[in-house]
Amino acid sequence: MNPMNILLIAGGWSPEREISLKGAEIILKSLTARGHTVTFYDLEQGFEDLCTLAKKADVAFINLHGSPGEDGLVQAFLERLNCPYQGSNPAASFLALHKYAAKALFQNAGLNTAKGFFLASMPSDERLSELMENLVYPLFVKSNDGGSSLHLYRTHNKQECTDALNNIFNAGHEALVEELVTGKEITCGVLGEKALPPILILPKGEFFDFTNKYAADGAEEICPAPISPEMTQKVQAMALKAHKALGLSDYSRSDFIMTAENEFFLLETNTLPGMTATSLVPQEAKEIGMEFHELLEALLEMAMNKKK
Repeated sequence: MNPMNILLIAGGWSPEREISLKGAEIILKSLTARGHTVTFYDLEQGFEDLCTLAKKADVAFINLHGSPGEDGLVQAFLERLNCPYQGSNPAASFLALHKYAAKALFQNAGLNTAKGFFLASMPSDERLSELMENLVYPLFVKSNDGGSSLHLYRTHNKQECTDALNNIFNAGHEALVEELVTGKEITCGVLGEKALPPILILPKGEFFDFTNKYAADGAEEICPAPISPEMTQKVQAMALKAHKALGLSDYSRSDFIMTAENEFFLLETNTLPGMTATSLVPQEAKEIGMEFHELLEALLEMAMNKKK
C-alpha cells in the first residue's frame, strides 16, 4: 500500500497499559520499515493533543487494551474528527467489553456460554448463597469489563469466591461469576469476513491468566489447533457468529473451551486483540501466509475503506 501518515494510539491508563505499549513498539517498528510515517501517541497525555494529531493523520491504529480503548470511547472521539481507525465502531466495542451484555447477545444468537450470574456490587451473604445454589465449584470470578485475564480468579469455596468478589469491587469493577467448563482452551480470530485457523492453548499454570498470557514461556500455543476438520469448522463458525452477534468490524478474537464431548463454550470476544511478539491473531494470520506487516496493512486498508 502507499505510504501513509499513521497515528498510533497506545498506552492510556488501564491496567493493561504496559501490554499496550509493548505491542505499540512492535507495530511502530513494522510500519516504519514499510515506509509509513508513524506518530506514536500515549493516550495518558490526554485528549487535547489527540485532537490536533488526529486531524493531521490519514488513519489511526488503535492499540489500546481495556478501558479506555476497547470501550469505544477513543473510537467515538476519532469519528467526531473524521479520522478513520481499524476495528469496530463505538457501540460494538462497548458491547463486547461489557461481558454480561455480550453474553446475553451470544445466548440470543444460539451460542453456548458458561452458567453463571452478574453482580454490580457485593450482595448480602444470604443472596450470594442463593445465587450459588445451582452452581458447582470451582467457579471463575472475573471483572465484567477487564481484559487480558486481569482480575480473574479460580475459586473452590464460598470464602474464596467472596474474597475474589471483594477484590474486584474494591478495584471499582463489576463482576461475573461462572462455572468452570473443563476442556481444551481454543481461540479463534476473525479477519474481514473470514475466520482464521484456531489455536490450542496449553497453559503452564492452572489456567490462562495474565501471567501465562504474556510471559514468553507462559503457555504453549499450537497453531493450527490439532483438532478434527469438523471441529475446526465448528469453532470458526462460532467465532464468526460471535463477531456478527456484537456487530464487530475488521477483526476480533473469540476464546472458547472445547469439552470432551466436542461441545464449544464461548468465553469472550476481544475487539482489539493483542499485537505483541506472543500474540494470537498474528500467529493465526501467519498460518494463512500473512506476515505481521501484511496483517497491519490489511487492517489499515479496512480502516481507510470506511472513511466518510
